[in-house]
Amino acid sequence: MRFVTLNLWGERGPFERRMPLVAEGLRALRADVIALQEVREIPGRVPNMAEALAAILGMRCEWAPAMEWGGGVEGVAILTANPMTDVVRRELPHATEKLRRVVLCGRVQTPEGAALVATTHLHYRLEHGQEREDQVLALDALLCERPSEARVLLGDLNATPDSDEVRFLRGKTTIRGRRAFFQDAWELFHPGEPGHTWARENPYTADLRWLQPGRRIDYVLVSKEEPDGRAEVLSCDIALDRATDRVFPSDHWAVCADVRISPR
Repeated sequence: MRFVTLNLWGERGPFERRMPLVAEGLRALRADVIALQEVREIPGRVPNMAEALAAILGMRCEWAPAMEWGGGVEGVAILTANPMTDVVRRELPHATEKLRRVVLCGRVQTPEGAALVATTHLHYRLEHGQEREDQVLALDALLCERPSEARVLLGDLNATPDSDEVRFLRGKTTIRGRRAFFQDAWELFHPGEPGHTWARENPYTADLRWLQPGRRIDYVLVSKEEPDGRAEVLSCDIALDRATDRVFPSDHWAVCADVRISPR
């Protein structure tokens, strides 16, 4: 199964020129599951971005609004080529009136097997490490409710691989007596390479340069590989990182990974 994650950057920038590039890039990847963050819907101005992309790509769409934004709402979404069942939308810790984060999770069933898929978008400020720690604890608890299938967590974690919150998910540190383990798809195939998804090379990051462009903050994380081959990560690459007529699809690069979901 091919998984892609992309932060859409809402309706920012040259929106009318960006969205066709997003659709074109996602279509070319031929993904089975697409996780989207900063999905916006503004009545009278911006139709639901995930639903619009799903219609173009011929995919199903589940979305979870998180907070009010610009006269509308912002949230996360999952597009799938196959049905997604047992859908859960759950608020993450440290929600406030102005900043509320959620996780969207569901079971994607294919003729070859099933996978539990989740997407999220964690707190974004550099000093939000403690808040993100609480959020990844909640994410792990949710995903551990279904341990028998391949579990794939996709999204914008707003944290680098050396942060405690991401190291917890990768099985490299303990937080409050708990430890998780997910495979970092990028690190498996590009050890030591930066893999920046919030990249200085992308001019759209300049407006938020106080968030330190030049970081890898978007991930495809996969539960441990089983002896029969389920959850084996087969490939991982950066995608949607090229401009067309100096227009990039988003202020983030996408991450694309292939994962085995059936026994070898």
